[in-house]
Amino acid sequence: MQEVSWQSVVPQFSHVEAHIRRYAAIEATSPCALQPRLKSSIERLVHEHHFPRLLLVTAPDVYDYLKLLENMTKAALPSDDMPVVIAENIDEVQLFGAVYPNNSDVTTSRTVNGLLHQANGGVLLISLGCILAQPNVWSRLKSLLSTNKLGWKSAKPDVYCELPPPSEISVRVIVVGDRALMSDFEAGEPELHGLASYTEFEQDMYLTEENVGTYLSVLKGHQQAFGIKPLDPEAAQRVMQAGARYTEDQERLPLCPLWTQTLLREADYQSTGETIVAADVDAAIEAKYFRESYLPLRAVDDIHKGQVFIDTRGEHIGQVNGLTVIEMPGHPMAYGEPARISCVVHFGDGDIADVERKAELGGNIHAKGMMIMQAFVSAALDLDEPLPYSASIVFEQSYCEVDGDSASLAELCAFVSALSQTPINQSIAITGAVDQFGRVQAVGGINEKIEGFYHICEHRGLSGDQGVILPKTNLNALCLSKDVTEAIRAGKFHIWAVEHVEEAFPLITGLPFSGDENEEDGVETETLLGKIAQRIDVFHHGETRHTSLINKLKHWLNHN
Repeated sequence: MQEVSWQSVVPQFSHVEAHIRRYAAIEATSPCALQPRLKSSIERLVHEHHFPRLLLVTAPDVYDYLKLLENMTKAALPSDDMPVVIAENIDEVQLFGAVYPNNSDVTTSRTVNGLLHQANGGVLLISLGCILAQPNVWSRLKSLLSTNKLGWKSAKPDVYCELPPPSEISVRVIVVGDRALMSDFEAGEPELHGLASYTEFEQDMYLTEENVGTYLSVLKGHQQAFGIKPLDPEAAQRVMQAGARYTEDQERLPLCPLWTQTLLREADYQSTGETIVAADVDAAIEAKYFRESYLPLRAVDDIHKGQVFIDTRGEHIGQVNGLTVIEMPGHPMAYGEPARISCVVHFGDGDIADVERKAELGGNIHAKGMMIMQAFVSAALDLDEPLPYSASIVFEQSYCEVDGDSASLAELCAFVSALSQTPINQSIAITGAVDQFGRVQAVGGINEKIEGFYHICEHRGLSGDQGVILPKTNLNALCLSKDVTEAIRAGKFHIWAVEHVEEAFPLITGLPFSGDENEEDGVETETLLGKIAQRIDVFHHGETRHTSLINKLKHWLNHN
């Protein structure tokens, strides 16, 4: 178990601090500097003898990305006179052109060139969404790539007119679409998808001392391209911290131009000076949260009013505060919310009932996590015969589907607490997945989960004992908000990182999960497994099976 210091909950970038301090002197560059795979693919595509002449690029199907690809393509062209044309939101006529008949003389007609004629001898960038929405567009484009011939069609099929011979067109095509669209394209054209060149616009990068200078140059390039005030070094570092939170990795930064543009423009709006400072970036982030925070604050309000029961003080047997992330359809922000997970134990055949699953409110991954948790407990107890108790585990006051395995550590703690009759400290919330050997594994949305529980504790008053247990492998994803960081720094809130389930139990119950005999006094240390074993032993020997009033009366009559 490791208590996390306040310095570790926000990326410090100490290994690249010298580069950040020199931000003002760094020369701006284009985003292609951080897209080596994409750059290499485009250079091969525009080569004179390259085949195939089709490049598939997985990237968001929006104009900003098409424009970036246009600039990258122009920079890679072997000749400046080669055209590069963008085709977005176009129909068949706009792309291929058409023949318009002369109403007074059917023997004459007028041809209107399309975007493909403009791109002849160069490169056409086309939206995959546009292709999939118009099957005729793709069939004609595929024929053109195979034959270099583009046949004409009449703009008015119901009116006869003479059609000119097919045009000779040589063009290279870059098709841009997101992963879902690319999957649909692969399903419809599996052979061509396999033969075409393929690459991606990478959405993040691993930050090193060698590439941080390039990243800062690209950041400055975005700033200049958007017409935004210069950033000072502290503001650049704050943008990098926001990027680490966006990627959920302290060592990775986003390369999405839309995300960068949104944050920089917001900071520019907040700035009142000649440069953007760190406080302006903070204000931009807070303003964005304010606009999007209605649902999160509404959920917190329900907890404060007691409509949703979450206890942050005292102890309860078989109850633990789990952490969830809510993703509401149509809402742009995922937010964290604590959930009370409870477990009751009764005589039975050893079955652990997942109420969410039985009520068809639990997803497959959640069911898998429950089964893994059961396997670990069974292996830890090492019983020669079935467990004489059954259990029921549920997310209290949950009325929608629960999925994911991030609550399996909390569910395990609730089950062990109920089985050993040991109370759990309610001032500590738990998140993490477990494997069959008890190792605690990383989960998603860790920052939102911690902040969701913190806001509940803060409203009720920080006691100095409250905190969150999380997987040690999630430490690299931490990038907490300023108020949580300050509370951790002041010792009013805590983060504990664990690698194994046995490290979590002493924190929440005050007892170890397992232990060896004490050498000094010759007695065994009290453990949770020991208490469970004792309860099972008492059950099998009948000492607690006849505890009802009727059985006590029978026992008294037999002795009198």
